[in-house]
Amino acid sequence: MNALSRREEDALLKSTKARALKECDSLVKDFAECAAGRTVSVVWACRTKYQAVQHCLLQYTGPEAMNVVRTEYLRLRDDRNIVS
Repeated sequence: MNALSRREEDALLKSTKARALKECDSLVKDFAECAAGRTVSVVWACRTKYQAVQHCLLQYTGPEAMNVVRTEYLRLRDDRNIVS
């Protein structure tokens, strides 16, 4: 079967987001430091840091990256079913 259940899809998304945050941790910290103590000014004062975080996260959670994760998950799941 080459389809994921809703539960599998949610689990993959959750683990992929966690990995992305871990990989982009330094950028997230930079943005958080910039945003600390600001309210409205965070929009323009930290714009480049925010964009850097978004770009980094997109590398791990974007459509292409998620397709790779899904394909690998399906391959591993199928291999496990063959061995069982």
